[in-house]
Amino acid sequence: MWTGTLELDFLLGDVRSLKQKRSVVRPLIAELGRRFDVAVAEVHHHDLHRRAGIGVSVVAGDRGRVVEVLEAVERWAAGRPGVELLSVRPRCFSSEDLD
Repeated sequence: MWTGTLELDFLLGDVRSLKQKRSVVRPLIAELGRRFDVAVAEVHHHDLHRRAGIGVSVVAGDRGRVVEVLEAVERWAAGRPGVELLSVRPRCFSSEDLD
């Protein structure tokens, strides 16, 4: 079993409040989960209205599938209008790594 995680750091466009931030981040999270069948959550920058840290995780039977999904998520996230992808931090773990 392989597990992959991806930390995405976004700079949000014309967002002036935490309420506006939610209106940008919630649809982003929902679309990521729906489109790629991954677990997604806001994990960083909760109190900053122009930044969002989003974590994505995926589980698969082989490393190749995990890498494929994480790369697809990164490409999709980089192409979103109204947000700028500042950094990406991918990680892959085998179930044997956790023993």
